[in-house]
Amino acid sequence: QVQLVESGGGLVQAGESLRLSCAASGSIFSINAMGWYRQAPGKQRELVAAITSGRSANYADSVKGRFTISRENAKNTVYLQMNSLKADDTAVYYCNVGGTTAWYTGFNSWGQGTQVTVSS
Repeated sequence: QVQLVESGGGLVQAGESLRLSCAASGSIFSINAMGWYRQAPGKQRELVAAITSGRSANYADSVKGRFTISRENAKNTVYLQMNSLKADDTAVYYCNVGGTTAWYTGFNSWGQGTQVTVSS
């Protein structure tokens, strides 16, 4: 079983920055893609950013140039640096990690979610 623990959400003003972290633990053999999604009230969950094991990243158009995803493989951790935050970025942010367990089965796990609120 693989668990994800997120941290770093909070309340900020427009234009400010936040950094989210998500650490994976458990019986992990390898991790492939790691990503961040968000869900605003009344809206569907959407992909914000994702990064492959080779550190190739892709972003939603709405966050390009403002958000940066990175990963620290030694710590099984993925980060999301969010700069120039806007009110539209307000949402619950979820991390998602996929890979292989120690028993060589695939896994796809979600974090519990962390609230990001941006006041205008």
